[in-house]
Amino acid sequence: MDVQALRYAVTLAETLHFGRAARAHYIAAQPFGRRIQALERELGTPLFARTSRRVALTPAGERFLPRARQVLAELDGLVEQVDAPREVPGVLRIGVLGFGLADLWPDVRDLVEARHPDLTVDTVELTWADQYDAVRAGEVDLALVHDVGGADDLTLDRVLTTDRVAVVPVHSEFARADRLTASDVTGQRLVSPVGASAGLAEWGEGAGRGGRVTVRSPAGVATAVATSGRLGLHAEPARRFFPHPGVRYVPMDGPPATVAVASRPGDRRAAVTVFRAAARAVARLDRNRIEP
Repeated sequence: MDVQALRYAVTLAETLHFGRAARAHYIAAQPFGRRIQALERELGTPLFARTSRRVALTPAGERFLPRARQVLAELDGLVEQVDAPREVPGVLRIGVLGFGLADLWPDVRDLVEARHPDLTVDTVELTWADQYDAVRAGEVDLALVHDVGGADDLTLDRVLTTDRVAVVPVHSEFARADRLTASDVTGQRLVSPVGASAGLAEWGEGAGRGGRVTVRSPAGVATAVATSGRLGLHAEPARRFFPHPGVRYVPMDGPPATVAVASRPGDRRAAVTVFRAAARAVARLDRNRIEP
């Protein structure tokens, strides 16, 4: 859900005039209108009825806008309630494992930039072996990690939960399945995550004949599967963020995959606190997706 488009829609509902609504957001009328149209396409229904002389809310718009206002108020409130000092933010170093926040990235970035427009964000690629240690050692200010346990000494804000998928060679028998279970892959040779704790280690068992095929980060799973003919495990967004012609992503039963924002306990710096609040707020919006 595009948070900025929600704001545009609320303003348009108040003014019922594209030009005035666009000016209120310091944007030209045409790109403003395109964002409204994109929101309507995403929702699958028109929110506004347009004629050459007037703009009016549709019945779907009448139902949608009050809920949009409520969600935006909650979203803004979560960030504004942050009790952080107003020091110059400087640089925020974010460690990222795999796809990070996936589709939530743009909205989190917009909220953080609105609060701290001068903040510089540096990203550092992490592996399963160092996703927690990079935070502990201060190599990054916070990290977007796969929450697989073993980090009781860190603060974890769980912001994204997705279904798991099996990563299978495109020419294997599993590629034709609509869904797989753990029993379906029992006895199969598997790609092994290096450095993963208990939450992923069980998937790496069974090296068996032919040695061991290891991967250090989520980005390497698809290539390892395609080249080795073994199976891998991933979270659902991987099909979009790590496409590969040699594999197919098949829905699989089992516990969901969870992405969390990891930070050091007691770290109350403004940039860290605002990023955490923005991620929680956008996650809340995504879980409570507004439908017309």
